[in-house]
Amino acid sequence: MWIQKIMQELQKIPEDKLAEIYDLIHDFRLGLDKEPQQPRKPGLIEGSVDDAFFEPLPEEELRLWE
Repeated sequence: MWIQKIMQELQKIPEDKLAEIYDLIHDFRLGLDKEPQQPRKPGLIEGSVDDAFFEPLPEEELRLWE
């Protein structure tokens, strides 16, 4: 039933747009093959940071971020 409905809709699409439809369907199908990712848990990272982490950056490096 669904395949027939999809085929009917595809027949109404201009041929110069079929490549876009193919890309959409292909990407959708590839997404189905991927394993679902576990949701990220917000929070602190494990481990510790060195004291240098809290030291201010040198002026020349700060300018690079502007």
